[in-house]
Amino acid sequence: MAPVYFIDIFGWIGSVAVIIAYALISSTRVNSRSRLYQVLNLLGSLCLIVNTAYYHAFPSTVVNFVWLVIAASTLARIVRSAAEETTEPQM
Repeated sequence: MAPVYFIDIFGWIGSVAVIIAYALISSTRVNSRSRLYQVLNLLGSLCLIVNTAYYHAFPSTVVNFVWLVIAASTLARIVRSAAEETTEPQM
């Protein structure tokens, strides 16, 4: 397989991940604090960054980079918050 096929596959994986995340939150099956939702957004944006950068679609690359930063920072807050809850003394 030529490298361009891998780039295209990355783009499709990213698109599917973002669409699934959107469908889950729109149907209220998850909320914005869901790890699944944030991981799907993070994975989707990362794959789309690879695809759009390869094809020189730089406006989309920037949007997906911002999407990645938002998902990563939100996921970090969720994980940190969960860790704090488990280390607090139980009364």
